[in-house]
Amino acid sequence: MDFDIKTKNIDLTDAIRSAVDEKMAKLAALVDRFGESVSAEVEVGKTTGHHQKGPFFRAEVHVRLPNKLVYADADHEDMYIAIREARDKAMRQIKDFRDLLDKSRKGLSPDIGEFDRSAELDDEGGLE
Repeated sequence: MDFDIKTKNIDLTDAIRSAVDEKMAKLAALVDRFGESVSAEVEVGKTTGHHQKGPFFRAEVHVRLPNKLVYADADHEDMYIAIREARDKAMRQIKDFRDLLDKSRKGLSPDIGEFDRSAELDDEGGLE
């Protein structure tokens, strides 16, 4: 998976680039099944230039899958934690989408899910 790294109100240092590469490797492994059509953007930066306290680092992850756009963001005092939280949110959405695709391929309705196997049939094929 190819991904672009953008920054806002900060410079893109080697440390930031390597941290994003490390965090996104886990995400890349999750989307391998979708092939080469997957692209992603990661944006990290400060929300403002004047805050000294509070969650002023922000990370955003945009992943384009076939028929799905995943968007996740996180704010935190620590930029690296914000990157991790945004990645985790994106991974959750991708897993949900993947499970939805798997259910539809198996012929199950994604809204209904699996049928209840606890019901027993009588000799005539009806429910007891």
